[in-house]
Amino acid sequence: MPQDNQFLPAHASPAFPPILSPRVQVPQRSISDFHLQHNEQEQHEPPPSLISPAFTPPATPGTGTPALERDAPSVLVDTSLEPPTDHAARLVEKLPEVRCEVRARIPTTNGKEMFLYLYKNDVDSKEHLAIVFGHQIRSLSLDATRPGETERDRMIRGAYVGRLHPGRTTSRVEQIRKEAFPQHGATGQAAPQSGGATTTSTGIKQVFSPFKAEQAAENGEIGHAAPQSNGIPTEKVEHPTQGGVNDATVVKKNAPLVRIHSECYTGETVWSARCDCGEQLDEAARLMSLPTNIAGGAIIYLRQEGRGIGLGEKLKAYNLQDLGHDTYEANLMLRHPADARSYGLATAMLVDLGLGGEAGIRLLTNNPEKVRAVEGPGREVVVKERVAMVPLAWQTGGKTGVQGEEVEKYLSTKIEKFKHLIG
Repeated sequence: MPQDNQFLPAHASPAFPPILSPRVQVPQRSISDFHLQHNEQEQHEPPPSLISPAFTPPATPGTGTPALERDAPSVLVDTSLEPPTDHAARLVEKLPEVRCEVRARIPTTNGKEMFLYLYKNDVDSKEHLAIVFGHQIRSLSLDATRPGETERDRMIRGAYVGRLHPGRTTSRVEQIRKEAFPQHGATGQAAPQSGGATTTSTGIKQVFSPFKAEQAAENGEIGHAAPQSNGIPTEKVEHPTQGGVNDATVVKKNAPLVRIHSECYTGETVWSARCDCGEQLDEAARLMSLPTNIAGGAIIYLRQEGRGIGLGEKLKAYNLQDLGHDTYEANLMLRHPADARSYGLATAMLVDLGLGGEAGIRLLTNNPEKVRAVEGPGREVVVKERVAMVPLAWQTGGKTGVQGEEVEKYLSTKIEKFKHLIG
């Protein structure tokens, strides 16, 4: 074998230049460098490790891609101004009912933290997930009081503020309200509920935020360090001036990042190079973990394997792809829609997480149809910006990311037949 091969990583396989790609081709290396001659008489020694075929498994958020501080390209959108198209998303007529059953803190090996929310709904029996970055994003249904539950019950299902620790006996919601609104306790008035509002003597409405209370609890600021206005903790809000601040800057600073991600066992768990789903999940987590992302973010993880057809049918589609059909054709040949997914659950979960309304979100997607579908039938969620998810192999000239003939065909099909905008 050529001497150069000893410098390849353990998981390296013969490198093929991208095919059917709308991007500029990566300069081809000499064929002899990779010993690609398909000679039946030639014997190849197995690589020293068989751990990973084309890329390593998705890593801890923030570590799976190079250049930790790199942001993603994006474009402002406003679907209210867009005319209907032939590829317009099919919207649900009514949002499903969702409820967060439990939440838990997930520490990661790189020091970042996230919260994993588990949801149930009235449409299917699956357990859909929300991976939340940032304390300012909380579930309304999780925080709501449930009949007959104790403080310990609330803590066990994750309906607490601050941080759990041995010996803790209260979820502290009521305690923090009393300490944040001492004047209500003195007069016998009830403290505002989560999201409640109080009007100051100047007529300015102050809103009680569980996020502010949680921050204060984390920092030990309850009762003495929080800024006060008429006895109510407030938060300084900076309004952009007309000069020097463009709309994109304002959106990027204030709107949380959101990724609607459909389950992909093959791409996320068994290192499939037929798609870039695992890479996209890892990249979304990296972007939401950036220190510059002060608005936080959420990955809505929907159990919609194989674009909604299930794992078994997806594997049949893989076999059809090996017989010469693309991913779009394979689904149709199995008598399924090319894309059977629905995003009503995602919209309802975003609303429950407090991400609905005109404040808007930044949506990580290459699919323009998903933008409108996620907004919901009544624009319950407003997408202010579409953030592109460009394959890492395209960004790095083939130095990293999912590579191979299959993934290039997959990406080409997404562009040509699903009308995705990659970039």
